[in-house]
Amino acid sequence: MIDLHYWPTPNGHKITMFLEEAGLAYTIRPVNIVEGDQFKPDFLKLSPNNRMPAIVDHMPADGGARVSVFESGAILVYLAEKTGRFLSADARRRVQTLEWLFWQVGGLGPMAGQNHHFALYAPEQIPYAINRYVKETNRLYGVLDKRLADHEFLVGDYSIADMASYPWIVPHKRQSQTLDDFPNLKRWFETIKARPGTQRAYEAGKSIQMRRPEELSDAEKSLLFGQDSSVIKR
Repeated sequence: MIDLHYWPTPNGHKITMFLEEAGLAYTIRPVNIVEGDQFKPDFLKLSPNNRMPAIVDHMPADGGARVSVFESGAILVYLAEKTGRFLSADARRRVQTLEWLFWQVGGLGPMAGQNHHFALYAPEQIPYAINRYVKETNRLYGVLDKRLADHEFLVGDYSIADMASYPWIVPHKRQSQTLDDFPNLKRWFETIKARPGTQRAYEAGKSIQMRRPEELSDAEKSLLFGQDSSVIKR
């Protein structure tokens, strides 16, 4: 059994996508990031960067003590290695999958996240910042579209690289992007969207109601975006 410390954000969806595809038993432990659950001492023991998701695997492959993992990319690699699925054993294909996984965690996710922040959450509209991240998101969509021109999935068969990237394309309208501008990306997106595992993963998060950016109070926005090192030291 795996405990998944989760909130229905793109990074959270990555993990439910894997768990559903692999058929692993798991329990969702909600981490309400709007109410500050990510700063509670018990959660910080699992995720010292006060970010979800995190997992606790009570039945690791070696049969030993439970294993906790934080950071969505690390979780995907751990689960792939635990199950022997969605990460090829072939050295060349494996390294390509890891390249695209790290491309997502180091590029697509952070840039799209800043896109969301300045367009939807920032207390004032800063045209330079909005334009900067909308354009960078657009560039990254172009990188995906080019890669997918001659690949059904990012690397060979469906893999953790695809699971990592897909949830960050789901909110494409919020990112001021049009999928029709990227036909290869759109084909890939619709293929993954139609997978039963993807549908089950997103269904799992529906019981947790996410509020729209305009519905958040200033105090809630401060919890999400106004923290400094004091939250780590306390």
